[in-house]
Amino acid sequence: MAANRIRPPHTRLLAALAGLLGGAFAPGAARAAALPEDRAEAMVHIYNGGGVTASGPAVLIRKSLADKVSLSGSLYVDQVSNASIDVVTTASKYSERRNDYGLAVDYAVRDSLITLAVGASKEPDYSTRNFSLDIAQETFGGMTTVNLGFSRAADDVGKIGDPGFTDKATHWQYRAGVTQILNPKWLASVNLEAISDSGYLGNTYRVARVFGAAVPERHPRTRSSRAIKARAIGSLDEGGRRDAVRGEYRYFWDNWDIKAHTLEAGYSRYLGQSFLADAFIRYYTQSAALFYNDNAQSETTYVSRNRQLADFNNIVVGGKLTFDWKNQPGLYDLKANAGLELYNIKYKNFTDVRTGGLYSLRAAVLQFYLTATY
Repeated sequence: MAANRIRPPHTRLLAALAGLLGGAFAPGAARAAALPEDRAEAMVHIYNGGGVTASGPAVLIRKSLADKVSLSGSLYVDQVSNASIDVVTTASKYSERRNDYGLAVDYAVRDSLITLAVGASKEPDYSTRNFSLDIAQETFGGMTTVNLGFSRAADDVGKIGDPGFTDKATHWQYRAGVTQILNPKWLASVNLEAISDSGYLGNTYRVARVFGAAVPERHPRTRSSRAIKARAIGSLDEGGRRDAVRGEYRYFWDNWDIKAHTLEAGYSRYLGQSFLADAFIRYYTQSAALFYNDNAQSETTYVSRNRQLADFNNIVVGGKLTFDWKNQPGLYDLKANAGLELYNIKYKNFTDVRTGGLYSLRAAVLQFYLTATY
């Protein structure tokens, strides 16, 4: 833990904000040259909405070695029961299990943190293997951090009930970002990503409609997409309060003609000495893919009725409460967390064939987990 005791100024600011935001700061943020804290996490998650129920445990363990290297391993399990609108209108309800495994190593050298990660997931008709490399480099006396990274994933696609069907897909992602400390209480970041997909990019079970008749979906076998995200996070500590705010905007576009906007705002505050409350609201909207059609009136090379490629809006409201259960400074810190997210999705050009009306769904995600740093 010696690597975590002495930190440069910008690392202390990042750590303070990350603690105040209860982890909400971590995604897309710069990571300091100091190694991540040793910790263990255990979580149970439950998703329910749109006829789909998913639940299962997740475990992560991280341990540093020789103040230069940090090793971590994770396991994530999903037990899914699916009776979504796609299923009940074309097939029968089904259940399946997905196991996701991950290993990562962080190496701190001078002002850089290098992260190498590998992972794999397996379900009855789909498996994937992934690899990623990320580098975070501090510059200008620790006031600026530059991030570069890439990932590669390879998928094997099958179909239950059709042992003769096999296909593959490959995914490449490139990332670059900059995080800048603006003043002692505020920092901002800008992140870019480019993704290239090839192979089987559809769903073996979904069907499209052409003149009202069900036909197999046909998707292009290549896809290129881009995204840019800007974020600002700041501490509002005044008069003894400990609180913080964050805001972000993300724009996504691809060569399937999908364009998407995401806006999010959040607020975090300590309640006394032991409780940390975090709340956020997120708005997402996207346009439909070029070849998406709820009921095509002509035969085309590509056709899809995948509602994830439709024109829709999504509003998410969420919150998390963290209780600092046992805190022994310099020895360990044990926290209990509970989080809830509520989704409200409305489709503009995807109909429920049972009623003929536009489809919408509401969903909830509930999480309980323990986090121990040592």
